[in-house]
Amino acid sequence: MSISTTYPSYAIAIGSNRRGRHGHPRDEVRAAIAALPGVVAVSRLIETAPLGPSLRQFTNAAVLLRSVESPPVMLARLKAIERDFGRRRGQRWSARVIDLDIVLWSGGVWRDSSLSVPHVAFRTRDFVLRPLAQIVPGWRDPLTARTVRQLTKRLDKVDRRPIRS
Repeated sequence: MSISTTYPSYAIAIGSNRRGRHGHPRDEVRAAIAALPGVVAVSRLIETAPLGPSLRQFTNAAVLLRSVESPPVMLARLKAIERDFGRRRGQRWSARVIDLDIVLWSGGVWRDSSLSVPHVAFRTRDFVLRPLAQIVPGWRDPLTARTVRQLTKRLDKVDRRPIRS
């Protein structure tokens, strides 16, 4: 799928590892996808291990959506959906009903005090790259010029075995 330069696109990462009013985290992710405006592509849902202190497994996905909204307006929309789903700000990387992050924007780079696009950590996160590679494998990271497919393959080369002392 090619990325439109005439109608702005966003790649959004979605995750959940806590039951909410929609049910199991898989159901929360599906409901969040349904709540997003302008969705044109959806990845498969995947189950992943948590980062940080949370012990609960995550359900993750990614969507491509089209919107004329600026990145700050899109961020406000995503945060409103998170609040509507019952997400409360708290401990970083704790269990959450829903997490919606702007990963990429067809406008390239956006930086202000509340938002960085591309997402600062997406290049190292398998649970973001694998779903993205399903829907936008050729989208280029504006900072590295690597495609999502190339970034995913680079992660495959990283030795993931636990360090033994």
